[in-house]
Amino acid sequence: MSTPVLDRPHASRALRILPTGMYSRRGHVILERAFRVYRHSWLVIFSGFFEPLFYLFALGTGLHSLVGKVVGPGGHVISYTAFIAPALLASSAMNGAIFDSTINVFFKLKFAKLYDSMLATSLGPVDVAIGEISWALIRGGLYSAGFLVVMVVMGLTASVWAVLLLPAALLIAFGFASVGMACTTFMKGVQHLDLVEVAILPLFLFSGTFYSLSVYPGWVRILVECLPLQHGIALLRGLNAGAIDWSLAGHASYFVGMAAVGLVVAARRLDVLLLK
Repeated sequence: MSTPVLDRPHASRALRILPTGMYSRRGHVILERAFRVYRHSWLVIFSGFFEPLFYLFALGTGLHSLVGKVVGPGGHVISYTAFIAPALLASSAMNGAIFDSTINVFFKLKFAKLYDSMLATSLGPVDVAIGEISWALIRGGLYSAGFLVVMVVMGLTASVWAVLLLPAALLIAFGFASVGMACTTFMKGVQHLDLVEVAILPLFLFSGTFYSLSVYPGWVRILVECLPLQHGIALLRGLNAGAIDWSLAGHASYFVGMAAVGLVVAARRLDVLLLK
């Protein structure tokens, strides 16, 4: 006699009784799937790398002759191009991570119903969250690595601490990817994806990407200093200039907190949406 197959509700409850620590911890399976999907369409991924590069050439090269030298972190006098390059690197990490963890995850969740199929297997919500966030992290890391190569070729790295730029950019991508996926689980319709652009564009323009925060009035500066991209920009600028102090640890801790909160919220929301 064949064993009856559990229907979806019973299978879901069977998975849900397992505590989080007893999930299969197979997030790498989600990651492997992403590699297989994109192995023939890498151009789609690298297309996002060019936006910050165009900004670097247009503003860094075009305005450099007008602006000249500026005061960077730690009071170091650097070129305007070297001033905006780390900020564009942080923006590159943010863009790669946030768009993959929002738009792509939304369509997998709402239209392809891919996660329903995944959670009918031994995979749990934590596995799905870790796998998708890891892929968004890799995408943001690819953007960052490509941009960092351009910085090195153009001689925009100013200290030996610049070797930490890529790990720091990966941390930034990790924070944005986690929060991006967590926010996506609350979206109800396609129109909510417009909110991603509404949030990202002001972050890019007003987080001190192209100028020092000293231009803001006191209360505005305090508000801007709370923005996540500003912490990423400050972290990368400090490393690139060799201005090492305890504030950099604070900026890094900000993204560690973002990643932790985002991962927990994303996993719990997937559990609520798909397993109940």
